[in-house]
Amino acid sequence: MAISAYEELRRALGDPELDPELLERALTHRSYAYEHGGLPTNERLEFLGDSVLGVVVTETLYRAHPDLSEGRLAKLRAAVVNARALADVARRIGLGQYIKLGRGEEATGGRDKASILSDTVEAVIGAVHLSAGIETSADVVHLLFDPLIEAASAMGAGLDWKTSLQELAAEHSLGVPEYVIQDEGPDHAKTFTAQVRVAERLYGNGHGRSKKEAEQGAAETAYGEIVAAQAAASAESGPAESAAPIEPAPADD
Repeated sequence: MAISAYEELRRALGDPELDPELLERALTHRSYAYEHGGLPTNERLEFLGDSVLGVVVTETLYRAHPDLSEGRLAKLRAAVVNARALADVARRIGLGQYIKLGRGEEATGGRDKASILSDTVEAVIGAVHLSAGIETSADVVHLLFDPLIEAASAMGAGLDWKTSLQELAAEHSLGVPEYVIQDEGPDHAKTFTAQVRVAERLYGNGHGRSKKEAEQGAAETAYGEIVAAQAAASAESGPAESAAPIEPAPADD
């Protein structure tokens, strides 16, 4: 794809200074690189962009919420910096049409796959950072993510981990999450404990004064552990194995 074809994408990013070769690399998925003789992939730029995104979002939340605890800030950040949210940003700017994919990923809908879209967003942020520095890359992050940051702040403790977990499980063919609920205490003061079963593995525990609150806690734990397993599996697998479903690691006893 000619560099001029990326002009619309550049405008969607706020028209930052952007090295054409770095942008090209940011859009090169490993499946494409593997099929074309081992071209450089976007994975190193993704690694850099993930850090830039994390720092900018974290500082924004830190300054905007001086009274929130570390735990609450971490929850808000997780609502913004996750595969589902990043994929939504990618779709909003039409990023999928620019990604260079291998034939296998192309045939299986890779242009709209959340994991590929989210990784590519981070790679593009990394490319902007190397091209123009932290101030410009922070401007791009704010342009793309400030609406999400504001929405997460408005939702507060109501972050929908159950929906995020369900979408993650569907993406990796892990089946529908099933929740196991236990309660204790008198009717007027019950407390609930939830675990969630995903692909025959049990995750949890979530606690709360309602079933919904307990389920959200269990879903948050499961989401984090499955994403960690996904990242570890991606690091260990070769390009030919990248489309295989992810099997999450066993939950701790």
